[in-house]
Amino acid sequence: MKGGRSKSDTKSAKLSVSKKPTKGGAAAAKKSGKAAKDPNKPKRPASAFFVFMEEFREQYKKEHPKNKSVAAVGKAGGDKWKSLSAAEKAPYVAKADKRKVEYEKKMKAYNKEQAEGPKEEEESEKSVSEVNDEDEDDEEGSAEVRAGASC
Repeated sequence: MKGGRSKSDTKSAKLSVSKKPTKGGAAAAKKSGKAAKDPNKPKRPASAFFVFMEEFREQYKKEHPKNKSVAAVGKAGGDKWKSLSAAEKAPYVAKADKRKVEYEKKMKAYNKEQAEGPKEEEESEKSVSEVNDEDEDDEEGSAEVRAGASC
């Protein structure tokens, strides 16, 4: 074979490509390494644009009741926001600032609570009694087994 390549030559000439890890591999390890989010932590406040979008969505749905596309609403809202002047945006900015101040107060309280340390949650009386009942049942069952084995 003049000028031809053998199969072994073509294999070595190929570039090696590293495969991405599967879901069960290193990616899963990264996710499990993250700290779980605290459900009691206050949510960040909406920006002026999102305050505007809350009102705009309602208005848009009234004008276009058949339109179910989220993308269309978002695009129309973005275009409208860009066309607004600073004076027209002012009420939304004011609402966003008000929400931000409330959020900062909540975060101070939350951080203070976290600094004091986690409170130990006491179990309800019902759950304590249920646990005790289960322990007693286990002891009675093992006594019955022992009694049956000796007969």
